[in-house]
Amino acid sequence: MRDRATSSRPTAIVIGASASGLFAAAALAEHADVTVIERDTLPAGPEVRRGTPQAHHAHLVWTGGVRAFDDLLPGLVQELVDQGARLVRIMGDMVSRAPNEVWFRRFDKVPHRNLVCSRPLLDHVLSTRVLKDPRITLRENTTVLGVEGTPEAVTGVRLQSANAQESLQADLVVDASGRGTRAPQWLYALGLPDVEVREVNAGVAYASRLYRAPERAQAMSFPMVNVQANPAKPPGQGGIILPIEGNRWIVTLSGTRGGEPTADNEQFLDFALGLGDPVIGELLQHAEPLADVKTSRATANVRRYYEKMRHWPDGFVALGDTIAGYNPVYGHGLTVAAQCAVAVRNVLRTHPITAAGAAKRLQNAAAGPVGAAWDLAVGQDALYPGASDSPPTTAEKALARYVDRCVETGAGNPRALAALLDVMSLLEPPTRLLSLDMVWPMAFGPKKPRLSGAPLTPTERNVSPK
Repeated sequence: MRDRATSSRPTAIVIGASASGLFAAAALAEHADVTVIERDTLPAGPEVRRGTPQAHHAHLVWTGGVRAFDDLLPGLVQELVDQGARLVRIMGDMVSRAPNEVWFRRFDKVPHRNLVCSRPLLDHVLSTRVLKDPRITLRENTTVLGVEGTPEAVTGVRLQSANAQESLQADLVVDASGRGTRAPQWLYALGLPDVEVREVNAGVAYASRLYRAPERAQAMSFPMVNVQANPAKPPGQGGIILPIEGNRWIVTLSGTRGGEPTADNEQFLDFALGLGDPVIGELLQHAEPLADVKTSRATANVRRYYEKMRHWPDGFVALGDTIAGYNPVYGHGLTVAAQCAVAVRNVLRTHPITAAGAAKRLQNAAAGPVGAAWDLAVGQDALYPGASDSPPTTAEKALARYVDRCVETGAGNPRALAALLDVMSLLEPPTRLLSLDMVWPMAFGPKKPRLSGAPLTPTERNVSPK
């Protein structure tokens, strides 16, 4: 643990050195001395650690996240690119089939970029950058047992380290512990009511395997290849090839109830060939596996509506996955984590941490990016059988149909695609889909025919030696 000099500045505790926790620490450091509590040991390099089992799977950061990264930590995106990450043009450097089975054309001039790399590389570069800040202290191998305070104010946390239990006081406690958060139980123990929770679980299972990119692919900027699952044809099955640093491909396959991939190495390729379009399997047929298949089933969309609670204690905020966890197929978790931290920083520039009601303002601000990603995820996943105790509402069904039309329009029109990506990238609210950029092409064309298959060039399609 690094020591920091004592000062008269406010103090903050961040629970979890996840991406969400590190972004939060960076935002808070403008206004407070920050202690990050982490139950594991952070690795010295870009390695998978015990607390992030999802790191084996494909990850990407949407445009809204790319901008938030550099807003919080100027130059962070370039640091990642310098170490092997890529800024992928959407859709120029992507080959993508939408959930309604429409293939997107590869327009080069749409101004959106995905940041793509392995999760261990992202976590390593991020933690190295954030923990250089002398205003931030990391305590590893320490578990938060609960919060202390009253229904009116959280004043600190109870900790368990290797040697003893202790209390640590702070002006603000931020829960960034992710899907496994205990915050609802902690707040209830203080005397607050249960938080409203909604779960939409399409029953998605993931299986990922690391491959060496074929030599011909290493000599070019090979595109991401994405076949998304179709909710109208359950079980929904899909997959993605994500080219990452080190001339490697992360290949992640997914399937809902009754169509899940397994951890069997021998079945991985057959599953890929059996997708609604076999392009991923065809590209893998002669690729070299570098690791065994890794699986995950913690994929439910779970939302905790903290912002709706009538009484909220001063001194406590939940951020990122602690508020809402999403089906990873939509790739919004990292973007939301960074945008939540930006929202926190912006509030604190006008409302001091120690001001009465500041925590409630922070919680309400964080609900913005969380809600935008939630609506996009649930709009698709709620359509799967058994995804929720309550069936999709009329409004959700109508929105899903309209989004399908937007996708079909954007697949063949760059103006409409830019509007669609503004929403998918969490830059603009869903009302952007009602703008003239979308509605005019949708109504009046020009109407290009649907593509009959994946728009790979002949060179890209033939990267694997026969």
